Amino acid sequence: MEVNQYLEMFIEESKDHLQACSEHLLELEKNPDDLAIVGEIFRSAHTLKGMSATMGFEDLADLTHKMENVLDAIRNEKIHVSPEILDVVFESVDHLEEMVMDIANGGDGKRDVSSTVAQLKRIELGEEAAPEVVGTTETPATAVASMLEYDGFEQTVISQSTEQGFNAFEISVKLREDCLLKAARVFMVFEILEKDGEVIKSNPSVEKLEDGQFDQQFYVAFVTKESAEDMQKKIMRVSEVEEVIVATIETPTTAVASVLEYDGFEQTVISQSAEQGFNAFEISVKLREDCLLKAARVFMVFEILEKDGDVIKSNPSVEKLEDEQFDQQFYVAFVTKESAEDMQKKIMKVSEVEEVIVATIEQKQHSEKEQAMQEVVATATVEVGAQPATAPKTNTAAPTPASAKAAAPAKADKSHAPVGNKTIRVNIERLDILMNLFEELVIDRGRLQSIATEVNHGELNETVERMSRVMGDLQTIILTMRMVPVETVFNRFPKMIRQLSRDLNKKINLEIIGAETELDRTVIDEIGDPLVHLIRNSVDHGIENPTARLAKGKPEEGTVVLRAYHSGNYVFIEIEDDGAGINREKVLAKAISKGIVTQEQSYAMSDKQINELILASGFSTADVISDVSGRGVGLDVVKTTIESLGGNISIESTQDVGSVFSIQLPLTLSIISVMLVEIEKEIYAIPLSSIIETSIIRSSEIMNAHNQKVIDFRGKVVPLVFLEEIFEVPRKELQDDEFHSVVIVRKGEKLAGLVVDSFIGQQEIVLKSLGNYLTNIFAISGATILGNGKVALIVDCNALIK
Repeated sequence: MEVNQYLEMFIEESKDHLQACSEHLLELEKNPDDLAIVGEIFRSAHTLKGMSATMGFEDLADLTHKMENVLDAIRNEKIHVSPEILDVVFESVDHLEEMVMDIANGGDGKRDVSSTVAQLKRIELGEEAAPEVVGTTETPATAVASMLEYDGFEQTVISQSTEQGFNAFEISVKLREDCLLKAARVFMVFEILEKDGEVIKSNPSVEKLEDGQFDQQFYVAFVTKESAEDMQKKIMRVSEVEEVIVATIETPTTAVASVLEYDGFEQTVISQSAEQGFNAFEISVKLREDCLLKAARVFMVFEILEKDGDVIKSNPSVEKLEDEQFDQQFYVAFVTKESAEDMQKKIMKVSEVEEVIVATIEQKQHSEKEQAMQEVVATATVEVGAQPATAPKTNTAAPTPASAKAAAPAKADKSHAPVGNKTIRVNIERLDILMNLFEELVIDRGRLQSIATEVNHGELNETVERMSRVMGDLQTIILTMRMVPVETVFNRFPKMIRQLSRDLNKKINLEIIGAETELDRTVIDEIGDPLVHLIRNSVDHGIENPTARLAKGKPEEGTVVLRAYHSGNYVFIEIEDDGAGINREKVLAKAISKGIVTQEQSYAMSDKQINELILASGFSTADVISDVSGRGVGLDVVKTTIESLGGNISIESTQDVGSVFSIQLPLTLSIISVMLVEIEKEIYAIPLSSIIETSIIRSSEIMNAHNQKVIDFRGKVVPLVFLEEIFEVPRKELQDDEFHSVVIVRKGEKLAGLVVDSFIGQQEIVLKSLGNYLTNIFAISGATILGNGKVALIVDCNALIK
């Protein structure tokens, strides 16, 4: 199978499953006795394991498998949930996320997770710490078992050996730390083993052991007539062997179970068949090594099975069995009224069948059956109707047991009709291409409108108007397609808050409101890091430790609220905490000492202006630079990023009550409404989002204050910015007009008047980058192509207002 074509889908679905794991783990921490949540996490991990193995990412599949073992033990109530166990599972999910990100960035997904794997194994064994050195046969059977996993053939060898009176052991051998010739010691151990029995499997593999590619410990599965105690003593005689653990392998009760895995529908069929008196078996069939017509033997086996019951699943798949794409062994899940012994005898009558093992499928807990049923309720009717014949090259499809036939439609009737999937995954690059093409259409629309105005032809005007309306609708649809819920960013924060609260020894509750609010994907990609910085800042500087909160009469647990909502053409994201607030005196003292403001300026500053001093470059009130919030950098990076997105940030704070950081962001960055203005023969575009109003003023109204030209605008002193001076527009002749056209713009609470020659009018334009050669041009954020083909530069009002 060519897996590269599925890589993108694998990465996206892996992220979804890991996000689901994180969310459910947080729920489980609050409700540790709710096994239904464990089932949800287990299913996500199980699916991820299967996908990883299929795609060939073995490290990812292996770690998920170890995590899955722990989850399985929890849901089967062999282990009880504790904060320590959850810490290890959270750590596993973190590793898995890093591995998936590495794959997404073109890596191989490999990562050193040995310590986490060791912890997962100890948890699976019900241990708090590493096993003690034990050298007797009383060693728990599972002490080594977790390091070795067996395929169907190996399980068969072990089970048949024990039936014939052999002992099956798993042996852990640990060499001394100062052992120099590890490969030689391994050779001596294997020499002892091969004299007394047969080695079934080793971990690491024999090749790696021969090359010394292991730490100090290795594991061997071994069948022998000798006792565990004798084997332990013999191996301990090898020089530089520090420890030997010999444990009995418990013969698997279901030698086939580990090879076949069932989805929700298959589990439902099996459980309901059992309820109606059917036997559910997993059958392992092994053909002789010299078998020539394997497909023919498979056909004969399936023919026997179909006479006596129904095949639920096979491994390998039916197609592979038909094409002889398997070694000598295959596995079948089967429901029947016949006994296991009868089925075994019947299949053994097929020529060239060497061995048949029939094992009963263990029934899952009732709660899990109900969950499985809920999972397939929307698709059950489709799957029952479309289930293919499982026997190769037969003319009739295998009938589904009556219980399964009746069950799915009955459930579907309650929900009236299965709901079809109305969504598809689309590569974001395709949406970007679509957006670029539409932007070209917007430019051409402007050109057509310009031509229509010049020609003044009735039908042409009507056609252009209709095209404009259709393009308006098309623009709305395309922009909506690019909108992504902020939930995709917010989802990472609950786990982050959990870790921070532990690192800082604080009790913190995170509330998320409005996660469904949508933003353009371009903005979503950029806003994640600033939000991380602000939340860490609130947790570190804002929320007090439990003792301080109690002393202030506050609840021990601090609250951080992450809120998003729409307002006009903007999205607001707020981070609110009920912490210590901003210390006005401390901020002012630090700002004065850093030279950000003077002592005289500080007297006239409002509380809001003082609060926003913490956004200044290099500003930090932390007494000790920590890894948690600013790391000594301050919040200026946050401010710069948000302003580069066309947004702004404001702060409200009351000491000992709390703080609110409010971020205002535009819905989209690519198509904006502007006011076109003219200076000499040059055209500039000023974003409407920055404009308060336009005005015509007399030259006599202009005053001077501190070497700055200003005007009185509704009782406020507003400085004037002459764009011809800023952009050095060449004049053919000096102008001395009595009246000036002024555009009043705003940045937060600050106002400025941009002086231009004339207003052209309002227009929707496409924001285009100036490219790599024209970066960092003062007060210009981009350019656009107008309807007449001319280029207009877009003014960055934030840069002009200081």
